[in-house]
Amino acid sequence: MPRVDADDPLAAYHRRRRPPMDVWRKHRPLHGGGSHVQPDEARALIEWNGFAYEMTGTAPTLAAAQQWLTEAPDTETTDE
Repeated sequence: MPRVDADDPLAAYHRRRRPPMDVWRKHRPLHGGGSHVQPDEARALIEWNGFAYEMTGTAPTLAAAQQWLTEAPDTETTDE
């Protein structure tokens, strides 16, 4: 978790725009249930837009959804 910069007047705003638990991308089964129960079912791909999660597409299987997660671009900025 990046530290809040005391010299940045928008530091509180930037912190609020971070996703919960720093999870930028997620996938969920389209028809509910646990993601491990039916690995061959389609998944909804959701991504944090700075204010809320929004659906960005679908994946045909759990493996394809997990691949989408690993190919996620690094949206986090580090000021270290």
